[in-house]
Amino acid sequence: MVELDAPDLDSVFHALGDAARRQMLRALAGGEKTVSQLAEPFDFSLAAASKHIKALEHAGLVRRAVRGRTHWCRLGPGPLASAHEWLASYERFWRGRLDILERILVEEDARKVPTAKGPSERKKTPRRKKGEKP
Repeated sequence: MVELDAPDLDSVFHALGDAARRQMLRALAGGEKTVSQLAEPFDFSLAAASKHIKALEHAGLVRRAVRGRTHWCRLGPGPLASAHEWLASYERFWRGRLDILERILVEEDARKVPTAKGPSERKKTPRRKKGEKP
């Protein structure tokens, strides 16, 4: 099982835990954006947007560069790749367990013997009239 540095993963998953930050990352997947461009879709101040960006920067998910008076942000994919690798190890584990369970269930179904006959399988006997002897 992959064991990655817990503090690094903690900051990545903390950053990804907020919908606004995830939306900012989606926007950055299309290329560099300014802080103003990242804040535009949201109903909060530039200061609030900057706090979200700082959380993304702390996790290494975003890199910020200052050009003149404009702050440009771009995606830092390394930590996302590490988080994906960590999640993938659990996916492989559960996929393997579910494959085993499926195989067991298929084998069990193949061994089943019918315990009771259904209505169409029962031998039909003619009904007797009242008072008629067998």
